[in-house]
This record gives sequence, structure tokens and C-alpha cells, in this order.
Amino acid sequence: MPNNIEPSPTQLMSVIQTQTAIAKLGLDLNAVMTVVAEQAQQITHAKGAVVELAEDGDMVYRAVSGGASHLLGLRLHIENSLSGLCIAQKQTLYCQDSETDARVDRVACRRVGLRSMAVVPLIHCDEGVGVLKIYSDQVDAFQEADLHILSLMSELIAAAMYHATRFGATELYKLATQDSLTGLANRALFVDFLRQGIEKARAQKKVLGILMIDMDGLKPINDQFGHRIGDAALKEIAQRILRETRQDDLVARLGGDEFAVILTNIANLERAQTAMNRIAESCGLPFAFEQMSLKIGASIGMALFPEDAQSIDQLVEMADLKMYANKRERKQVNIE
Repeated sequence: MPNNIEPSPTQLMSVIQTQTAIAKLGLDLNAVMTVVAEQAQQITHAKGAVVELAEDGDMVYRAVSGGASHLLGLRLHIENSLSGLCIAQKQTLYCQDSETDARVDRVACRRVGLRSMAVVPLIHCDEGVGVLKIYSDQVDAFQEADLHILSLMSELIAAAMYHATRFGATELYKLATQDSLTGLANRALFVDFLRQGIEKARAQKKVLGILMIDMDGLKPINDQFGHRIGDAALKEIAQRILRETRQDDLVARLGGDEFAVILTNIANLERAQTAMNRIAESCGLPFAFEQMSLKIGASIGMALFPEDAQSIDQLVEMADLKMYANKRERKQVNIE
């Protein structure tokens, strides 16, 4: 059992500071979960922190921090897991050693790289909908004070969930995976969808493509006209990308002026190239807003699985490199 030690004044002050940061985020539930995961990891000195939501029999990593940063979108079976038991019992659970604790999914623990962990339930409308978890690669790494901090942090997420939606879990999951400005998928859903898409493409020996898109012209618009007009330009780009994609594709806003598209069921490179060209052409069309003519556009890079890369990170990196090359080419053309 962890030592019975109360949280320190410094830790409690960090919780208050987190609460203040959350207040500024409004109803952006994914941003709230990310902030809480980051703060929980730092305050407890954990190797990593995760917000997992229960979806369709899986625990899905919807917000991550520290050593868990590369696990965003990871899906693990809810059965025979400490997170699943935490939701069922609606109480904080502590695992001192995953190698000897019968309640945990030992294979999943090894995959994540954890040896001890604490999980606290996220309660929404009296229903257990997920957990906030901290973990370490060391045995018995946490104390009672860390569990108290974790409970306080979970209440911050629960409050954000309540204010974001007083309806059921379906609306909650939508808010947790949706960009609050454009309504597109957010980074968490993008990685989740890409992870599943690669696994499916690998099993069915099909091609999957991603487009990394960087909006051109946002900074000058923000600087000259303000962020309200900049937000309108971001929404316009989002809609233009959506119009040029198919229903089975996923369009996401990754943050700032970064967007991405996952192209599913691609027959060949030519089809993917055609889709990319359509999006680039549409994004570069004139944009008139409140009697102002605004110059916008998009730099795009494409990468294909399995031709260009075999993993999520490699695929995104390849598309990013091509996007930046495209941006340099576009700038050079404008200069000339």
C-alpha cells in the first residue's frame, strides 16, 4: 500500500493552477483532458499520464503526456484490465507491480512499458466513461498523496465533461474527438483512425494515404485583421478540404493552421495525387469575407502506406517533409 502522505502545498497549488488553465479553455474537452494529463504527470513525477475513454469494448487513449505521448489513439481491450475494473467499481485502484497483479492485462502493460500505475474513474452523468491514469516503469512508484492528486485531477475533467455536455456518452465522445473551432476530427481521433487504418490496410494488402496540409496566409490575416477573421479563414479552409474528400476519408485539424486527411481505399498513386491536387486548387481560390478579399491557400505533402512508410510516425514524418518542400516551392514561385 502507498504511504499515507497528504499532497504538499506545492502540489495543491499546481492543481489550482490547472483549474485556472482549464477555465480559459472553455468547452474544448480534448484540450482540457490534455492539460490535465500533462499536469498529473508532472505533479506526481510519473513516467506518463493517460486519459482513457471506454468506447465499443475498448479503452482508447484520448489524451497523453510524458512517456505515453507516442501512444495517442492506442486501443486496448476493456476486459481483464485495471482500467475496466476501475470503471466497473467506480473507485481509484492502485497496482504496485504489474508482473504480480492478477487484475491487469500484463501483455498490454509490457507493451506500454509500465510496472506500477494508479487509475481513477471519470464519472459523467453517474456513468463511468473512462479513467485518468498515471504510470511508472518502476515498482510501487506512487504514494497516497499521488492518488489524492489524481482524484482531484479527475474531478477537473468530470466538471469539464458536465459543462461541455449534460447529455449522454455519445455526445461526450464526439466532443472529446472533435476540433472545437472547425468541427473536424482532432489530433486524437486522427491518430486513432490512422492506427486502425494502417492495421486494416496491412491485413487486406491495400494502400492508405495521408495528406499533411499547412494553411498558407493565416498569420498575415491574424496580424492585419485579428483572430476573429483568422478563425473564419480556418473554417473556410476546413470546409474546402471536406468538399474535396470522400465520405470514407477522415479530415482533421491537428492544431493551429495544420490539417490532415486520411485517404482510405486508394487504388493507386494517381488517384491519391488527383485528390491532393483537387484540395490544393480549392484551398487556393479567392476568399471574400465581410467585403474583404483574403489571400489563403495550402501547402500539401502526401505519403502512402506501405510504399513510403510502415508506421504512423514514419508516415506522418514523410508527408510532413513533402509538405514543407511544397511550401518552399510555393514561396519560391511567389518570389519570382
